[in-house]
Amino acid sequence: MKVIFDAAQKKHYPGFFLTSGARAPNPEVPARADILFAAARAAGLTPEEPPDLGLAPAAAIHTPEYLAFLKGIFARWQRIEGASDEVIPNIHPNGRGGSYPLSAVGQAGYHMADTSCPIGAETYQAALRSAHAAAHAAKLVREGAAAAYALCRPPGHHAFADMAGGFCYLNNSAIAAQRLRASTARVAILDIDVHHGNGTQGVFYDRADVLTVSLHADPARFYPFFWGHAGERGHGAGLGYNLNLPLPRKTGDEGFLAALDHALARIAAFCPGALVIALGLDAYEGDPFAGLSVSTPGFGRIGAKIGELGLPTVVVQEGGYVCDALGDNLVAFLDGFRASHRVVAEAGR
Repeated sequence: MKVIFDAAQKKHYPGFFLTSGARAPNPEVPARADILFAAARAAGLTPEEPPDLGLAPAAAIHTPEYLAFLKGIFARWQRIEGASDEVIPNIHPNGRGGSYPLSAVGQAGYHMADTSCPIGAETYQAALRSAHAAAHAAKLVREGAAAAYALCRPPGHHAFADMAGGFCYLNNSAIAAQRLRASTARVAILDIDVHHGNGTQGVFYDRADVLTVSLHADPARFYPFFWGHAGERGHGAGLGYNLNLPLPRKTGDEGFLAALDHALARIAAFCPGALVIALGLDAYEGDPFAGLSVSTPGFGRIGAKIGELGLPTVVVQEGGYVCDALGDNLVAFLDGFRASHRVVAEAGR
């Protein structure tokens, strides 16, 4: 199994974000990638740098209007007298149809859901390379690899087709799923981040070819608040192809695994040809966001259960923030996943 990563992804280094109205250091820092990369190597994964795939992978998911904004907004922002060092919106529309603002300030509000996705000088290129990691991992799986791990940083599952949010700019999990669709009729995305993958849900909400399933802390009192509720089942052709499993705060291993059984049963009923795991390690009991209480051995059990599906799988890194056990949690997940995935594969030969 390979770990796909480019050190250029670390150049994005956001300064701060607002949490409950207070300014705080942004936890989505380059050190996350260093810890996770070292852990992937310790788990025996082979590193590979993704090729430059240009805009095509991102353009398959994101609007050209949004991609043009993301590429050019930092330079435009710097021309504003007295502007902040990073692009951070101070206004948001109460509706996003109809007219489109010409000003940098208006477009920032239009395309950025919150203040936790600041755009700096290196953000666009880092996000693009993160997307390339996901797309290349999907290519390896399409070509016969049983699984691949895309170390995507910055993460992506809060990014909609035309809007950044929650530390995310390009939706890496959606990009991987779309790439996998080129070789199979149906793809499932299983999101186990502590936060609901609202952007991923939004991208596929009207589609029946990609099943989206998310386990996360109940958004009634937890980010992203407005998405992730159990009643959100899809729309139009996608009705019945979205499953949210919100969990009470501080849910531990047993509660999470019980919900995971429900999720895996739904995925099996969909009969996908491939799987994307949106891997958030921030469900950990010691993660700074403190939403759920999964243990390090629990991540091993989660990985093992998912591996039992035996599907060609792209693991895409989402959340998981700097704490003592971050690397251990990744190793536990990968070890559990590969052990059961291998058994299923060998049994099918």
